[in-house]
Amino acid sequence: MVRPVTMFTGQWADLSLKDLAPKMAELGYDGLELACWGDHMDVDKAATDKEYCKAQLGILEENGMKCFAISNHLAGQLVCDPNDDCRSDIFAPADCAGDADKKRAWAIETMKNTARAAKNLGVKVVNGFTGSPIWHMLYSFPPVTDQMIEDGFKFFADTWNPILDVYDECGVKFALEVHPTEIAFDVITAKRALEAIGNREAFGFNFDPSHLYWQMVDPVCFLNAFPDRIYHVHMKDAALQLDGTSGILSSHLNFGDPKRGWDFRSLGHGGVDFEEIIRTLNHIGYTGPLSVEWEDCGMERFYGAAEACDFVKGIDFSPSNVQFDAAFDE
Repeated sequence: MVRPVTMFTGQWADLSLKDLAPKMAELGYDGLELACWGDHMDVDKAATDKEYCKAQLGILEENGMKCFAISNHLAGQLVCDPNDDCRSDIFAPADCAGDADKKRAWAIETMKNTARAAKNLGVKVVNGFTGSPIWHMLYSFPPVTDQMIEDGFKFFADTWNPILDVYDECGVKFALEVHPTEIAFDVITAKRALEAIGNREAFGFNFDPSHLYWQMVDPVCFLNAFPDRIYHVHMKDAALQLDGTSGILSSHLNFGDPKRGWDFRSLGHGGVDFEEIIRTLNHIGYTGPLSVEWEDCGMERFYGAAEACDFVKGIDFSPSNVQFDAAFDE
């Protein structure tokens, strides 16, 4: 078993797909996980125009690559977020700016169209975010009641279930990237999110160990908790940089600042134990792509992308189909 190694294009949206695809093919990638921003994938167009889908896939095919998943994190974020400040304006069309209800309505329809786009592309998985109506209540002061949190999970379910109905109709699964600011950010909240939507199969997870590691959640524990819900895998590393002056809340410091308590790193340069992750993916039977999400403010990105591709191909291995001591019985 050789899992395909892909690159998530979200951090490369400043380049056109026509420019990016040959560069990633030259670096050794087997495919691209297309982000639904930049010119990489227009989901509203793809939802109704199969010729557009054919043209986008053709760019990959010309470079010997495939598409196994598309990702719409930005629209997904606005589905459940309060959308009550200007930060979320940049994710939606300009005419939605400042209007929380309009941003949410746009996001809901866009996430439905993302499922339709995936169907027309022949892709079975959409990765993304859900947003969260309760993330701002993470700390217990001002006081947060149990009912407030329960209401937040109910809002998530009420808002996402109609979206997931479209995913069922299209034969596509939605994979939440478990992440701070989402309805699920660790094992406990991921279980609660599944329970909130009745454990429906359309909803699973895009496993990204970097977001778990810096929170001090064991990524392997996450895989073992949800063996049948890992619909996609991101390969991304992170490093804890705790020096006694800052903590994991990052001190309002930007990525790349050495004073942050943690930061993302190129693969193999952080603290994530990828060998144990591969062993566990083998154990749970995951055979899908290993998709590099490259983020490292301290490294030139094409150098990092090349190194990351080699790293993933070097760390991935197939499970054994024999017991090593079986020959002793001969």
